[in-house]
Amino acid sequence: MSSAYSLIVSQGRVADRTDGALVGARRTADALSDLLSIEARVVGTPKAGRVDDWSVALPEAAETLNGLRAAVAEAITADSTPLLVTNTCAASLGTLPTVAERHPDAVVLWIDAHGDFNTPETTESGYLGGMVLAAACGLWDSGHGAGIDPRQVAVVGGRDIDPAEAELLSDAGVTVLSPAESTPERVLEFVAGRPVWIHVDWDVLEPGFIPAAYRVGDGLLPHQIAAIFAALPRTSVRGVELAEFEAGDADVPERVSVELIIETVQHLLH
Repeated sequence: MSSAYSLIVSQGRVADRTDGALVGARRTADALSDLLSIEARVVGTPKAGRVDDWSVALPEAAETLNGLRAAVAEAITADSTPLLVTNTCAASLGTLPTVAERHPDAVVLWIDAHGDFNTPETTESGYLGGMVLAAACGLWDSGHGAGIDPRQVAVVGGRDIDPAEAELLSDAGVTVLSPAESTPERVLEFVAGRPVWIHVDWDVLEPGFIPAAYRVGDGLLPHQIAAIFAALPRTSVRGVELAEFEAGDADVPERVSVELIIETVQHLLH
C-alpha cells in the first residue's frame, strides 16, 4: 500500500433513496481529512433522494460515476492509495472497472450484508445499489465497464441475499462468508497473499452502531471488522471504499458514528 492516500468523497446522488448517506459521506470525509492531514477531492453535487428504478437512476448518476472513475484512475497513476467515502454502494459502478483494469490480480472484499449481485432480470426492488457488484463482474452492462473476476470476490458478512441472487453468486464463483464465517483467519485464507481492494457497506454491522438505510440484524460487530482490517498486510491494500453511513439517525448521534468509523478504519491506515 502506498504511504500516501488520495481522499475522494462522492457528493452526487447515485440512486440514493434517502438523504442521509450524502451527509454521512461528507462528515466521514471531513474526519478522515483531519486525521490524515489531506484535502478531500469532492465529486458530484448533492440532490434529494427519491425512490426510482435503476433505469432512471443510472443515467442520472453518469456524471458522478465518471468523476469517481477519473479520480480513482488519477490516484492510482500518481501511486497513491484511493480512499473513497461514498454515499451508496452504486458509486462503485464507477470505481470497480478501474480496479479491474489497473489491479487485475487484486481480490475484492465486499464487506456488506447484501450481495449486490442482482441484475435487471432478477431485481425485485429495482434498486441500482443492489446490482452494482453484478455489473462489475459483467453479468449486465451498466455502461461503465466491468472486468472484475467473480472468483476473486468475497462477500464478507453477507446474510440478506435474494434466492435468485444467491444462485447467480454461486454460479459465478463468488465466495460468500456469513457473519459467523467472517473471521480474520478465513478472510486471510481467501486473500492468499494477493493484493486487496476493500469495500465496506456499514450495514454489514449489527444495527445500532453505524446507521445504514438498509440495516439487517445478526451482523458483525465493529471490533470484528477492525480485526479483519488489522490482519491484512498494509502493503497488500490497493484501495478502500466506505459507503452507506446514514447520517441523521435519531438513535445514534453522528459524532458517535463518525468516531467509530475512524476508530475502525484506522487499522488500515497506520
